[in-house]
Amino acid sequence: MDQLISWTFWRHMARLQVGLFLFGLAVALMLEAHIGLDPWSSFHEALSVRSGLSFGRVSQGVGLVLIVFSGLVLSVRPGVATIFNMLVIGPWVDVLREQAWFPGAEGGAVGTAQFLVGIVVMGLATAVYIGARMGAGPRDGLAMGLSRRVGRSLRLTRNTVEVTVLVVAAFLGGSIGLGTLLFALLMGPTMQGSLRLFAVSHDPSPSLGVAAEG
Repeated sequence: MDQLISWTFWRHMARLQVGLFLFGLAVALMLEAHIGLDPWSSFHEALSVRSGLSFGRVSQGVGLVLIVFSGLVLSVRPGVATIFNMLVIGPWVDVLREQAWFPGAEGGAVGTAQFLVGIVVMGLATAVYIGARMGAGPRDGLAMGLSRRVGRSLRLTRNTVEVTVLVVAAFLGGSIGLGTLLFALLMGPTMQGSLRLFAVSHDPSPSLGVAAEG
């Protein structure tokens, strides 16, 4: 039984890491498209400029606030994936951009197409890593928790969250571009469609973690 439980845990851990790698790839694709930051990155950039803290520090701080809020208000329990999401995606983005596995598209039609591919990859990555049943990242957990609490579709809830963050980022002076708007409008439907495609539950709380089930 212990061997079975251990195998189950590590199988799901492998799925989690694949999903987070794909997530990092998606972010790198969108950044190298050069048509604007996604709403959360624009928000982090604005806070970084205003606070004097690094982009990474601000991102981690916002993530921590979202974890606490989602846990206390939306009853979303953090899991292994919540922590790895905060720690692993950033380094993957850095590595992929430094290795230049794909050429930077200097905006235009090519950049727009590359950004759209990034959105699709991020939707698939979200379904893969959440499907590991080890919890959700701070921002995904917020959207899924709100969707469950208000009884609205994940698509509508995610879109509402992204548009709200976009407006706040613009107010604070964050960089806004075509990519920012595309992400705000398309990430919700893409995420919901990917979760349905992989038959992944919309409950962001972990069902497999320290004590693996299987």
